[in-house]
Amino acid sequence: MGQPHQGEPAGAEAARVDETGAAAPAGDAAVREAAAVREAAPAEIAVRETSAGSTPVRGSGVREADKPVLGVGMVGYAFMGAAHSQGWRTVGRVFDLPRRPVLAAVCGRDAEAVRAMADRHGWAAAETDWRALIARDDVDLVDICTPGDSHAEIALAALAAGKHVLCEKPLANTVEEAEAMAEAAEAAAARGQVAMVGFNYRRLPATSLARTMVAEGRLGTLRHVRVTYLQDWLVDPEFPLTWRLRRERAGSGALGDLGAHIVDLAQYLAGEPVVGVSALTETFVRQRPLPAAASSGLSAVPDATGLGTVTVDDAALFTGRFASGALASFEASRFATGRKNALRIELNGERGSLAFDLERLNELSYHDHTEPGTHAGFRRILVTEPDHPYLEAWWPPGHGLGYEHTFTHQAHDLVQAVAAARRPVPSFADGLQVQRVLAAVEESAEKNSVYTPVAATPVTATSPAVRGDL
Repeated sequence: MGQPHQGEPAGAEAARVDETGAAAPAGDAAVREAAAVREAAPAEIAVRETSAGSTPVRGSGVREADKPVLGVGMVGYAFMGAAHSQGWRTVGRVFDLPRRPVLAAVCGRDAEAVRAMADRHGWAAAETDWRALIARDDVDLVDICTPGDSHAEIALAALAAGKHVLCEKPLANTVEEAEAMAEAAEAAAARGQVAMVGFNYRRLPATSLARTMVAEGRLGTLRHVRVTYLQDWLVDPEFPLTWRLRRERAGSGALGDLGAHIVDLAQYLAGEPVVGVSALTETFVRQRPLPAAASSGLSAVPDATGLGTVTVDDAALFTGRFASGALASFEASRFATGRKNALRIELNGERGSLAFDLERLNELSYHDHTEPGTHAGFRRILVTEPDHPYLEAWWPPGHGLGYEHTFTHQAHDLVQAVAAARRPVPSFADGLQVQRVLAAVEESAEKNSVYTPVAATPVTATSPAVRGDL
């Protein structure tokens, strides 16, 4: 169920709007689409014959060399740059795409370092000025993997230059920047451009399947959502003051870094927005050694010359309310000793419950509360079947995927959207909505946890509230 196809971005499971304007659950449509495709095509996608001496392409019968090129230019080359490079380099080798992604150029300020990165990850060229990268004729899509303080400037320039854009989360450092980006993306959409924000945890087969199950009504009316994202890489007080610990660069700390992911994932799985929050934030270590040199944000060497002030949160804890009245709790911390990248979410509804744990990312836990109590309980769903989301292109059942594959799937969905001139999911409007939740969390924390409504996104024909893309 929820199998991705070229006509719909896999993992989105977005609600459609019927003739009356009402949003229909996407899971039903996705299931019908998958069934129709399976009925019309063999269970195994055939390798079709091509001309002598050419390389056959699974499914389409079109040689890779004959497909129109999608030139990708990436700004930023550290942790996220490497992850995105892996996705772009792999996607065309796994999925049969309507366009052929080409790694045209990567950009970074350190000429030697960015050239080495380009060589290592397969980028054809290296630039040291992002404006020069945007101006290149061989770049059709700009992938932004920089710290948050440059997201808005680069994205706005790229959209104005007629490029498609992928921007890492959180969309921006402020609501005002995110609003400008969403407005520019809306205008660009009318010109056939697409702009997507990179919430990669939507792209796991298990979370995509969970969204389909919720949309199908497997949980019934939603009551509770609990989500945590815990890491421990800041526990050492001698860890240096990297850019991730400076508000002017990162926007916020654990809240924006981890909290953005879990807010988006909770809204995506629930299929509705968070409308209000009550929050606490804390900075446990307020002074840290200055870094000896430029760093990736996750690793650095301290400089013995002095200390600097941490200007972001180390942890955020907040409760929330969804539009339907369902309750939610969120916890994001980079001080959870022993937790490396521990993301977990559980949804409880009147008819059942679903749980996902990133440390067991090929599985879902599902409880069907309509079964007799004598044999009811949580059961494991191993999400590795070929008709699970994305998995028709990968390995035999039981052979699991990993973190890196989320970026391959992200690239897959974006290429499909570009080729179809279709609004991608999650869009900049979705990123703006997450930004408004983060802003409400900060406002509530500053006011001693006072319940704070999330600023409403104006409802338009393409807003998340109508399209059901959350």
